[in-house]
Amino acid sequence: MKNRFAFFSIFICVLLLSLTSINSCSKKETTIRIGVVGPMTGDQSKMGLDVKNGVELAVKEWNQKGGVLGKKIELLVEDDQHDPKQAVAVANKLVNSGVAGVIGHFNSSASIPASAVYNKSKVPMITPASTNPQLTEQGFEYVFRVCGRDDQQGLVAAIFVSDVLKLKKVAVIHDKTTYGQGLADEFKKSLGDKVETVYYTGIIQGDKDFRSVLTAMKGKKPELLYFGGIYPEGGLMIKQARELGINIPFMSGDGVIDQKFIEIAGPAAEGSYLTFSPDPVNIESAKNFLSSYKSAYGAAGPYSIYAYDAANILLQAIAETQGVDGAKISEAIHNMKHSGALGELQWDVKGDVLRSPYIVWMTKNGTFEEYWKPSETAH
Repeated sequence: MKNRFAFFSIFICVLLLSLTSINSCSKKETTIRIGVVGPMTGDQSKMGLDVKNGVELAVKEWNQKGGVLGKKIELLVEDDQHDPKQAVAVANKLVNSGVAGVIGHFNSSASIPASAVYNKSKVPMITPASTNPQLTEQGFEYVFRVCGRDDQQGLVAAIFVSDVLKLKKVAVIHDKTTYGQGLADEFKKSLGDKVETVYYTGIIQGDKDFRSVLTAMKGKKPELLYFGGIYPEGGLMIKQARELGINIPFMSGDGVIDQKFIEIAGPAAEGSYLTFSPDPVNIESAKNFLSSYKSAYGAAGPYSIYAYDAANILLQAIAETQGVDGAKISEAIHNMKHSGALGELQWDVKGDVLRSPYIVWMTKNGTFEEYWKPSETAH
């Protein structure tokens, strides 16, 4: 009797496993999965959701046209909380979920460790926002970005400070992250011996009080404060600087150019200089995207359009290669000339875009306006 019961139990288990396997295979056959990753919760969730919305819009448009390769596209959204360890964990989760490619991550400190997982697994990764040069200097075949690099925007910032503002002494503060410190270092390096860095230090990302650092900086009498980091700390820093009577210009990079910076800093944000790409409103190819995005989500965030193009690039490569083979998709992207919302994009052998036109913006009357454009040779 025991043997009969054991046989029956084994039969039931095999049957259940078979049904599970059939269901799994069936799902893989009916959808093509792609992932999107960023800081979906926490202090940087605005940026993460901007990216998610951009990818979601692209997927929705493809699915309305029938999907890709005759299958609907299934979007898997993951939250890396801008933490490097969590980024690796969600990268492994997406790879194990069978994604054909990933759009993300947002922060360079998340993208760089996660890129090793994707590259080893031959899963193409396209970041819309990670600008640290190290990401593509690793020589990974499956890693791309649609944004520029910090050695490019750091150079543009340095030219603006030395040649336009004609300053001689600056202070540099960063948030000790791969992005923040990397950008600050690129800015400092590009200044060369034309401008002296009289104060250089790091703060802890997530801290709220920077008064002691700013007081120490004030004693060095810099003519400009450059910050390498993201808007939560950037907004508080300039607000507290003004409260301490520090009235020198404030400058930062693409991690700060978001309406959240102005909300946090209030009137203290007025007159800040920020490096970022030109306004999509003036790009003819971006008009349909901006209209569709606004109808679905409201005003587009700084990196929403980058995420939208990144998703279209991945899906176009899948369509061109007629499959989800990572090697073929990666090769297609390397050879692609993509006409998207941002205009025409092409990539070099490292996975960097061939052209990334950084300019200087200024906060004015509670919003951001284009302020200065360098010569083409500075890009």
